[in-house]
Amino acid sequence: MKSFSKMVYPYIVWAFVMIVLPMVMIVLYAFTVKGNSVLTFQFTLDNFARFFRDTISPSVLWRSLKMAFITNGLCILIGYPTAYIFAKMKPNNQAIMILLVTLPMWINVLVRTYAWRGLLGYVDFSTEMRVYVGMIYNFMPFMILEIYTSLSKIDPNLIVASHDLGANDAETFRRVILPLSLPGVVSGITLVFLPAVSSFFIPKFLGGGQYVLIGNLIEDYFITSGDWNFGSAISLIMAIIILISMYVMRKLDHENKEVLD
Repeated sequence: MKSFSKMVYPYIVWAFVMIVLPMVMIVLYAFTVKGNSVLTFQFTLDNFARFFRDTISPSVLWRSLKMAFITNGLCILIGYPTAYIFAKMKPNNQAIMILLVTLPMWINVLVRTYAWRGLLGYVDFSTEMRVYVGMIYNFMPFMILEIYTSLSKIDPNLIVASHDLGANDAETFRRVILPLSLPGVVSGITLVFLPAVSSFFIPKFLGGGQYVLIGNLIEDYFITSGDWNFGSAISLIMAIIILISMYVMRKLDHENKEVLD
């Protein structure tokens, strides 16, 4: 076992170079002023104060959060019934339907978004509606798969026992199936919320540059204007919001498991 444990060293190096080091650089840029030399750093909180003083950045952040929440809600409304229908099918049919759901994910997300850009050109949708279509299409499979996994793990004997105790289909769903499937819903919310709130290529391609989200704002400060300090501050604020949302989701999931136990 000790010899096999050494195989993890390349991954640790890769994780440090690709994950830890970029995060350290973002934190460093966020708390320093523009134009620092290699040997001296001037630390400041002005980048964060600038974010809240700005008239554009907070409104863009709110728009991004609103879009992520609405996208999550629509994915649940569409994804839960879809996953429930899949779970009721025969095993062979379930495999086929799951394959159909995951099949578009085999294609690069940029290619899929470009395809929708061409399709939506024939429909008179608003810019915001086009972005919602792209968001839901790209992130819906995550919600369906997570909910389907939870539903498929429910012991059929629990449903039979519920009917034997006099519960009808609606009561069985409300008191047995829905509570047991909530971990999948929570996982789906997490998997949809994180990319939805930080996405920049979907609003860029489908919104035609007219619908700006926080991801587009960060991209603009890093690539277009070259203000890495302010861009890093916005990225750090977004990272904190995402960590808080993940903590809340894990807390809800933990409380739900305690209730079920």
